[in-house]
Amino acid sequence: MLACVDVAYAPDDSFAVAAGLLFRRWDDAAVANELTARIDEVAPYEPGAFYRRELPPLLDLLRKVDPLPEVVVVDGYVWLSADGRPGLGARLFEALGGRVVVVGVAKTAFHGDAPSVPVKRGKSEKPLHVTAAGATPDEAAAWIQSMHGPHRLPTLLARVDRLCRDALTR
Repeated sequence: MLACVDVAYAPDDSFAVAAGLLFRRWDDAAVANELTARIDEVAPYEPGAFYRRELPPLLDLLRKVDPLPEVVVVDGYVWLSADGRPGLGARLFEALGGRVVVVGVAKTAFHGDAPSVPVKRGKSEKPLHVTAAGATPDEAAAWIQSMHGPHRLPTLLARVDRLCRDALTR
């Protein structure tokens, strides 16, 4: 099983919702399962330590998945620099004991020297920036390239973003 996950925050930061979609193949348009988790204690935003805010909700969500997926796709970077400065994805990889491949897909280039592979999809000239832990960056980039959808952002990545934002209003 494969998963893509995301987190959204209430406007007043009083809670967060983590969402996940489970799917079987990279080119799937449909999901095998979708899940959400509400988190009432949200860490404050801390520049340079985004993972402190985002990691706890993702771990709460992934505790609902048994067995864990083989690969988890996160919105963001795995590595923030060529010398191995960990981003959210690397922190998730470590928290899961290195048992799950983590692929980071970022919509904007990191201002540092993050070693990402640019992936252009659809008619967009603006690439997605792919990083990985537990797989090579090129392998991860090929997976993201093969995901379903005609647009820059694959169908399931757009859908998980929408799922967690919609869950904020429930």
